[in-house]
Amino acid sequence: MPKPARTATGNQLLAGLAEPLRRRLLGSFEPVQLHSAQILCRTGERMRYVYFPTHSFISLVAPISGYGGLEVGLVGDEGMLGVSLILGVDVAPVDALVQGAGPAWRMETATLLKELKISPPLRQVLNRYLFVTLTQLAQGAACTRFHLVEARLARWLLMTRDRAHADEFYITHEFMSLMLGVRRAGITRAAGALRQRKLIRYSRGIMTVLDRSGLEAAACSCYETLKNDYTRVLGKLAAPDRH
Repeated sequence: MPKPARTATGNQLLAGLAEPLRRRLLGSFEPVQLHSAQILCRTGERMRYVYFPTHSFISLVAPISGYGGLEVGLVGDEGMLGVSLILGVDVAPVDALVQGAGPAWRMETATLLKELKISPPLRQVLNRYLFVTLTQLAQGAACTRFHLVEARLARWLLMTRDRAHADEFYITHEFMSLMLGVRRAGITRAAGALRQRKLIRYSRGIMTVLDRSGLEAAACSCYETLKNDYTRVLGKLAAPDRH
């Protein structure tokens, strides 16, 4: 996978900043390669770095004693990992697990905190993203409580596809079970139902979205709600698909 070039951020939050500010920030970034299943931070631990994914994406997982954990958020090139720093808190509120391998920008937390003090425009953009993140967390909690597994799986596959910028990506039943907080048997039944409707194909860990519009129809309303919230608050959605 290519590393991000310093002349093109590859991350929408950074791309939305004025050019002088963006250039200054890029001087403090380090291009890194994130690996599948890599743990970037754990709940309660101090965050040494913040990450702005470019061609990678990260699951935010709330650990639950005796149950492993539950995905409560997903960060791709539309956002950042470490949004709690905007509140002056450098302790991780959740575990951060790389779901999609690829490049990202990394910055030391101390550097971002300094930038937030001297740059109101940066703080304004990240404040807006913080609001979107809180909305995602609240919507996800309601979705887990009220929506059926099949609809939730369709939503989650669409969210993953949007961040992978591809109709095909790698995912295991075990990981899907962790992300949705249901037993593997429940994931198998839900995926089987979507497969019978010819919306997806799944073989040896490779998930392929065959019919995006059909999958959107099968997904719960949360998918559209979250997209609309992002558009309303930050002014744009994910970048155009990069196949």
